[in-house]
Amino acid sequence: MAEPRTTEPVTPGAAERPAVAPARGSSNVVLWLVLACQLMVGLDVTIVNVALPKIQESLHFSTVGQSWVLNMYSLTFGGLVLLGGRVGDILGRRRVFLGGIVVFALASLLGGLSTQSWELIVARGVQGGAAAFAAPSALALLMVNFPDQAQRTRALAAYSMVTALGTTVGLILGGVLVEWASWRWVLFINVPVALIVVLLTPRFIRAVPPHPGSKFDFGGAVLSTAGMGLLVYGFVHAVTNGWGSGPTLAGLVAGVVLLAAFLVVETHVSQPVTPLWFFRDRNRAGGYATIFLLMAAMFSLYFFGTQFMENVLGYSPFRTGLSFLATTVMAVIAARATAKLLPRFGARPLLIVAALLTVGGSVWMTQLGAGSSYLGSLLGPLLMFGTGMGLSFPSLNVAILAGIRPQEAGAASGLVQAMQFAGGTIGLSVLVTTFGTASRNALAHPPVGALAGTAAHYAVTHGIASAYIVGVICTAATLLIAALVIRKQKPAPGAA
Repeated sequence: MAEPRTTEPVTPGAAERPAVAPARGSSNVVLWLVLACQLMVGLDVTIVNVALPKIQESLHFSTVGQSWVLNMYSLTFGGLVLLGGRVGDILGRRRVFLGGIVVFALASLLGGLSTQSWELIVARGVQGGAAAFAAPSALALLMVNFPDQAQRTRALAAYSMVTALGTTVGLILGGVLVEWASWRWVLFINVPVALIVVLLTPRFIRAVPPHPGSKFDFGGAVLSTAGMGLLVYGFVHAVTNGWGSGPTLAGLVAGVVLLAAFLVVETHVSQPVTPLWFFRDRNRAGGYATIFLLMAAMFSLYFFGTQFMENVLGYSPFRTGLSFLATTVMAVIAARATAKLLPRFGARPLLIVAALLTVGGSVWMTQLGAGSSYLGSLLGPLLMFGTGMGLSFPSLNVAILAGIRPQEAGAASGLVQAMQFAGGTIGLSVLVTTFGTASRNALAHPPVGALAGTAAHYAVTHGIASAYIVGVICTAATLLIAALVIRKQKPAPGAA
């Protein structure tokens, strides 16, 4: 058995040197190619949501089958993302990036051409699996192509902006395509974007040979894929079938057991799927935890904001998507400012400010009522969360990826993606369950004298307000991590 690694590599400057310098003048193109991949992956989390009624009508989906159009993407992405990051390190990131994009485009094309419900579900599963390989390699390519710390910070800020944009753009673009064209275009739209990325990548992104002696951790790959997949299945199943159902409990228990076995295996192999020394650095461990908690609150904000605007205010899906632009605009502005502030002040003060904003937004969400309006009750939390996201994600990415060796950039990037996804999935399932319980109780005991429509609005808003008590706990935990765990970093030399 190979000797386990017990200490973190300390090669001076190893994380700052790219294995191969990017072609002269190609840095901007490299960034745009990476951002295009991240945008496609983010879009497909939400763009299909708006099209579900049309898809159900066209392909004659059952209610359960309709939910799997969304869940299958989540299941395969969540199950394979850790493995996808490590495969890029071993086989070459450009190769894995291109392969993932090609398969993603083909799955999108076949999904758009589906004539049977099972065909679309399979296509969505392949999409999620392909994204799990492409996305970590995209972030790793960004790291090695921007060796200068200032350039990397700006690139990570842009990456964070696109991550924030993906969900909102998906809602807006999905509404436009369904209303003006066909539901099939929510899938077809990926094909021309992927084609451009595939044509330009070999020209502008040089192939970096895998690190000599790289080995594949087969046991860790099987356990991580099965464990993450079953855990995601359990949480996704809980949203529609409850926490007490047999499949939910079986998925959660089996997922936890397999992931525990995965951690044991990773301590006994020389080149694990997820090197556990990643967590020995306080800033990195705190960063991963913060991403998990922040995404739990953020995904829930989109879900409950949509419920409020469509069910209480009567907004159309397209108008709902436009209403979320407030979050996106603030995230973009804050991320641009973060790129300039990080070299001066480090991540810790920015994360504390971001956490205070998201805590405030979460507390504000608990005040929603049947008489609340968009301007008076939802716009404020959207602006606060957007600003918090823009300050948080570039700071977190810099803190997490600092000190990572180039040959392990894919594994570190895969773990970033896994924490984002797991936080959103698990947090949303917990808050949705709380929402369902509270709204049912409110509907059974409406205010005295309330009309039927008013009682329904009261149930929805009471459920949202109750669920976001959990959101307050998540965001308050990020504040504690920023204040007590994240170390203060010295500004970069010459930052002023």
